[in-house]
Amino acid sequence: MKLIKVMNQRLLLLLLISMLTLLSACSSGRYQQKHDSTPIRLPSQAELKDAIARAEPYSRGGNKDYQVFGKPYQVLTTAQGFEQTGTASWYGKKFHGHLTSNGEIYDMYAMSAAHKNLPLPTYLKVTNTANNKSVIVRVNDRGPFHQSRIIDLSYSAAYKLDMLKTGTANVKISAITNFDKQTAKVKDVTTIQATSQVIVSPAIKEKPVSPNTPDNMGIATPFIQVLATRNIELASRTAKLLKSQYKQETNYAEHQGLYRIQLGPISDLATLNALLLALKQNGYPNAYPRTSP
Repeated sequence: MKLIKVMNQRLLLLLLISMLTLLSACSSGRYQQKHDSTPIRLPSQAELKDAIARAEPYSRGGNKDYQVFGKPYQVLTTAQGFEQTGTASWYGKKFHGHLTSNGEIYDMYAMSAAHKNLPLPTYLKVTNTANNKSVIVRVNDRGPFHQSRIIDLSYSAAYKLDMLKTGTANVKISAITNFDKQTAKVKDVTTIQATSQVIVSPAIKEKPVSPNTPDNMGIATPFIQVLATRNIELASRTAKLLKSQYKQETNYAEHQGLYRIQLGPISDLATLNALLLALKQNGYPNAYPRTSP
C-alpha cells in the first residue's frame, strides 16, 4: 500500500510539473516582443519599389474560412472587382521573420499586406487618400483583427504612403486582377482603364543592372551575417559547419580584429528568409541580412 501511495504521489508530481511547463510555454507567446516596434533603419530604395503584380495560383494555406476570437471570417473566392475604403495600419519588427498565414515568412521591408477576406495572394493598389500617394502590395497574410481597420501594411509600404507618423491612414484599396493570360503580367494601363475600375500606374522603366548586383537578384540584402567573434578558430569552424549544413557559400572576413561569419551571396528573397528563420531557430538568434560581405 505504501508503495502504491508513493507511486501515486510521484505521478501527481509529474503531472503538476507538466502542467506548469505547458502554462509557462503558453504565457511566453509566439513572439519575442510583447509590443510591435519600428525597425532601426529605413527602407532602401530597392525595398521601396512596388510589388510586381502578376497572376499567381492561390496558396495552399490560408485560404479557408476561419475564426479569430470566436468571430468567423469568410475568404472570398476571387478578388475580381474588389474595392474598399477605410483605415490602414501597419506591422513591423515584432512580426518580422515569423510565418504569414499562407506559410511564407513576413519581411517588413517587402511590399506586402494582410487582409481579412481576400484570397492569398492578391495584389492591391493602396492609395493614401490624404496625400494621394499609392503603393502596390502583395497580400499574403490575415488581419488586421481590429474592428475599425481594413488592411495591415508592411513597414516599407507604410513608409511609402507616408503614414508612419500617424500610425494609421485612410486608404482606398483596389484589387489588381486584369492580367494578360499569356504573359501573366498586368495589361497595358489604357486597357485596364477601359475594362475595369482598377487603375494601375504605368510601369516605370528601370535602368538595366549588371549581373550579380543585389537589384538583379531581386533582393537588397543578399548576405546573412550569422555572428561576429574575435576567435579566428571559432570563425573558421563555424563557417565550415554552416557551409556544410546550409549548402551556401560562407566567409569570415576580418575587420578591426573582428571576424564576421556570413552566408551568401543568396540569389532570391525566399531563400534568404528561409535561411534566416532556420538560423534563428538553430542557435543563431542574432542573425540578420546585410548588403555586403
